Amino acid sequence: MTLLKEKSCIAYNKGEPPLAMAQATRLLQHLHEWSMDQKDQYIHKTFKFKNYYETMAFVNAVAWIANREDHHPDMEVGYNRCVVRYSTHSVGGLSENDFICAAKIDALL
Repeated sequence: MTLLKEKSCIAYNKGEPPLAMAQATRLLQHLHEWSMDQKDQYIHKTFKFKNYYETMAFVNAVAWIANREDHHPDMEVGYNRCVVRYSTHSVGGLSENDFICAAKIDALL
């Protein structure tokens, strides 16, 4: 099986179905300390840093991944933390793209 971090995101058409919860749960097991909100259908993780500089360096690295994969997370940024949330809006829930990008972010640290 190809590791998630080695895959590339694909374009989803509006109206394609999101992942079934069983599929999403299986993919979540390949990520480090990410959580899934089943009601609102997104995955999220809070990253903590020593200072603002490290936080912003991380945010810029996530932005680079998002641009390269053309799949963009929602992020909440504070002085020494960043919350990253992924969901695929075009499918109205989770897609494999969310897990691919999360795995790429995990590989940063």
